[in-house]
Amino acid sequence: MRPILMKGHERPLTYLKYNKDGDLLFSCAKDHTPTVWFADNGERLGTYRGHNGAVWCCDVSRDSMTLITGSADQTAKLWNVETGAQLFTFNFDSPARSVDFAVGDKLAVITTDPFMELNSAIHVKRIARDPADQGGESVLILKGPQGRINRAVWGPLNRTIISAGEDAIVRIWDTETGKLLKESDKETGHKKTITSLAKAADGSHFLTGSLDKSAKLWDARTLELIKTYVTERPVNAVTMSPLLDHVVLGGGQDASAVTTTDHRAGKFEAKFFDKILQEEIGGVKGHFGPINALAFNPDGKRYGFLLLQIHVS
Repeated sequence: MRPILMKGHERPLTYLKYNKDGDLLFSCAKDHTPTVWFADNGERLGTYRGHNGAVWCCDVSRDSMTLITGSADQTAKLWNVETGAQLFTFNFDSPARSVDFAVGDKLAVITTDPFMELNSAIHVKRIARDPADQGGESVLILKGPQGRINRAVWGPLNRTIISAGEDAIVRIWDTETGKLLKESDKETGHKKTITSLAKAADGSHFLTGSLDKSAKLWDARTLELIKTYVTERPVNAVTMSPLLDHVVLGGGQDASAVTTTDHRAGKFEAKFFDKILQEEIGGVKGHFGPINALAFNPDGKRYGFLLLQIHVS
């Protein structure tokens, strides 16, 4: 399949998200402007203007009507997907790093970075069906660990929240009580910052990528470590095929360490692994900077995760 180069962002990409139907691809970048594209041909449909800082993450509702974004400008915003209009702004005292809609789209989890005297935190917000009824108060606030939480997502049946970040620990929290239920074992878990986290299509397990040059597959209920995938580069992004037993890892050197445009030096390929056997089965080259974001099309039949442009961050 011939890759489609999608040009539009002026700064490095930070996150990619397909809608449920797989016909729209949303991209976030350090240029402040989330963008939506036709997934089939790479045509840019529009942008969402209003953030004043890098946009780190996004999610789209199941009906593809509402987009949520988290930004370094200390806000998370709700948008009308079709018109690009801002529907609501959640204000925080530190950058909003990660956002994720719950199943049913009635709740959203938003993480905020440590800043000044503030610890990292996990905020649960109620999402109103009518934007006119939307409020900014938190249903639940969880005080996070030392260091940044890079990703937090909903667990099975919205009963838990799964978080991971700079301290290399995966945590599972109870969404009713806010109690910490489980932590990953330091011996078998990651040894360096967890950069990314991706759930399986059925939500039963999830994948984490780390600067320790590995990715790990975990049970979403028990936090049992299922598989480990070892590579030769720091892992910045991970994704799983919803159709085949394939795991894809992307990464490369930190920008400060990149002194050449030779893709072989920075190891900027996307690597495919057999999900069960844990063996590398292929790779895709072509990028001239670290791969910061990956996403599979929900139908699993198209290599949609390659429809992106990555720059050195």
